[in-house]
Amino acid sequence: MTTRTTDSRRGGWLVGHPLLRRYLPLVHEDLVRVYARDLRKWLIVAPIIGVVTGLAITGIVEVILRKMWPVVLSYYLGHHWVIVPGLVAGMAVTGLIMQYFTPDPDEHSTEEVIVSYHEHQGDIDLRPFFPKLLAAVTTVGLGGSAALEGPSIYGGGVIGSWLWTKLQRIGLDARDRRIMLISGAAAGMSAVFHAPLTGIVFALEMPYRDDLAHEALVPSLIASVVAYVTLTSFVGATPLFNFIHATHYTRTDLYWSALLGVLIGLIAMAFVVTFRRTRAFFVGWGVPHWVKMGIGGLLTGLCGVAFLHFYNGPLVPLGPNYEAVEMVLTGHHGTPQLLTFGGLKLLATVFTLGAGGVSAMFVPLFLTGGALGTAFAQSIVHSPDAGLYAAVGMAAFISAGYKTPLAAAVFVAEATGAHAFIIPALIGAAVAYAVSGDASASGDQRLHEGVKLQELTATPVSAVMRTQLVAAQGAMTVEEFVRTLSPHAHHDAFPVFDGHKLLGAMTLWNVLHVSPEKWKSVEVQNLIDARIARVSPDSDVSEALRLLLGEHTHPMLLVVASDGQMQGIVTKTDILYALKTRRDPPAPVALEMPAVE
Repeated sequence: MTTRTTDSRRGGWLVGHPLLRRYLPLVHEDLVRVYARDLRKWLIVAPIIGVVTGLAITGIVEVILRKMWPVVLSYYLGHHWVIVPGLVAGMAVTGLIMQYFTPDPDEHSTEEVIVSYHEHQGDIDLRPFFPKLLAAVTTVGLGGSAALEGPSIYGGGVIGSWLWTKLQRIGLDARDRRIMLISGAAAGMSAVFHAPLTGIVFALEMPYRDDLAHEALVPSLIASVVAYVTLTSFVGATPLFNFIHATHYTRTDLYWSALLGVLIGLIAMAFVVTFRRTRAFFVGWGVPHWVKMGIGGLLTGLCGVAFLHFYNGPLVPLGPNYEAVEMVLTGHHGTPQLLTFGGLKLLATVFTLGAGGVSAMFVPLFLTGGALGTAFAQSIVHSPDAGLYAAVGMAAFISAGYKTPLAAAVFVAEATGAHAFIIPALIGAAVAYAVSGDASASGDQRLHEGVKLQELTATPVSAVMRTQLVAAQGAMTVEEFVRTLSPHAHHDAFPVFDGHKLLGAMTLWNVLHVSPEKWKSVEVQNLIDARIARVSPDSDVSEALRLLLGEHTHPMLLVVASDGQMQGIVTKTDILYALKTRRDPPAPVALEMPAVE
């Protein structure tokens, strides 16, 4: 008994030691900063996204690639006359599904994920999920010139968005839904191509033409790896297209790679412009959706029949074409055949997806780039190492078509095993990206607003500050202040005055920490937030942004003149709005700041 008491006293002495009392708060503060982003929740959420998405993509791959397309392809090659009616029927069925079981038959696949990310905070309509996956099966499995990345990215994005609704209890906020959307898309891409790094990079590059969705990096990394492991546990982990045999290149090859990037960049630009115009025509055409799709199937089928008419054999520019990669890049095909195949593959893709087919064009661009690269090696470089130029052509076409240069080079390395060609692939991808300009297969990609920050250089804070806001008198009670608020108060921090003297500011967060029972007795001046910093109206916007984003972040800045008079406030939202409207600013309007008496 005595021993326990002594131990207890020793423990109490240890906990109460002056050094511990002095330094434990500092340790706690450092740990809070280290884990400020709450990375722990992603260690739970991201693996769940990866497992569910990996299982879903395994099912899609099994249905289309292993069960459906081999049978359809064998029948098409044995009975050429079936190709056109088969594609007309398959695409028409897709059109019927989209017309009668989805709210908007023209919105699906990668585009829907991008729109949801930018405009709906990651919220995707979950009701047409299964009809859209079925439409993807009928599009790709019956011969449409598309591949599995469309339903995989869409399926993963929907799964991520749906899981947000089920896992909110572990501390997810509204912003996390966008992150889970992108993480699901990354997991889908990773699984379908056996390429986790490609999934991460492509999903982060996908929403923008000149930037990355940085916020989703860590969750996407975890989800992609888990999805990859999930799928490969069923189908194996070998590269999807293992055709590269050489392991070296010369300085001259780098020059040729740059030239190939120029040529493919120009071809990709023409293709993208043609595709976007074709897509706009079909979307605006006032006939039933299934009719549009049937016509698209007819034109796609004719591309396949035309190629088989000139080059009868196992190669045909239809369907997911995974089997065609090895045939094109390791077989002995002449340059005319490769160019014809590439041209008809692009044309079939325009007709399939332009008419409204449910999928995407990653593999068609990849395969066409490989065919053009091989033809370039045979006819211009006269190189025996066609695999190098095939890899460069693949990366260049994906980079130019999707505006994803990093994902293009990484994909070639992961999916083909061509790790030694990463430098030539990056050169070709970068050149093709630059040559093709802003032409992108996705009409919903955006330039990240952050790239325009230099446009506000030397801009004073007074040009972006907000002058119409709600203020409070320090002697008011919290209850009186809350009654003055209205839905038109679009900020969460409020200046506090004593008469006309500025005392500081109060945030809604301070108010929420006061029990409602005390609202009648607690005065506003007791809730002033000491973090609110002040800035001169003549200060540069970059200085204001530094304060708003610094280590000790501020929800807003008070803009105060040299005589102590408050001029307005500035927040991160005000600066972002100024970036958005910089090139067409509205006429300035003088507004008085109302102070609540």
